[in-house]
Amino acid sequence: MFGDICQRGASLTPLRNQVQSMSDEYRRAFYGTVDTQSLDDLSPPDLIGKTEILTDDHRESLCRHLPARAEGYAWTLVFSTSQHGFSLNSMYRKMFKLESPILLVIEDTDNNVFGALTSCALHVSDHFYGTGESLLFRFTPHFQVYNWTGENLYFIKGNNESLSIGAGDGKFGLWLDGDLYLGRTETCKTYGNDPLTPKVDFVVKTLECWAFISS
Repeated sequence: MFGDICQRGASLTPLRNQVQSMSDEYRRAFYGTVDTQSLDDLSPPDLIGKTEILTDDHRESLCRHLPARAEGYAWTLVFSTSQHGFSLNSMYRKMFKLESPILLVIEDTDNNVFGALTSCALHVSDHFYGTGESLLFRFTPHFQVYNWTGENLYFIKGNNESLSIGAGDGKFGLWLDGDLYLGRTETCKTYGNDPLTPKVDFVVKTLECWAFISS
């Protein structure tokens, strides 16, 4: 199944050189002009909604890697497995017509915290979508962010049965099943990431999605 999905994006391969230059452009735009002093002064963003995962330290670390268009907004909880159930379709419905990057945070049954920042709301699509703003992150064994490598455009793809973030050679950076219960994380070309958990396969304890929108 994984290989079939990746094969559908094979036509994107000739764009590799163009993609690489886009990656460099994104890096300059998002990270090249960062004011180190201002980053040191960042405080945890306000939360609209209750989190069962994110600590102040988590939020301080993550807010340093947000795209510019997400800065300055409170983080609004748009989906939580605790409140809305373990259903990928329910998650899609909660993001319908939402225009915002999404911070997807997972805590697994081994208490690892990890996830992804996607450049747009998650939805069903026959093709990969998203931009180089997207990234993966993990907090175990220490906080680490994996930005777009420029190798491909396989940012996000989802249907009713699964959600994939990052791909290449039949492997996904982050993969979730339709029940938001079982997941897998492997090294993928999109982000050049290490697996986000010590075990390749994991079980979701709690999943939250946060948007950056005006209250």
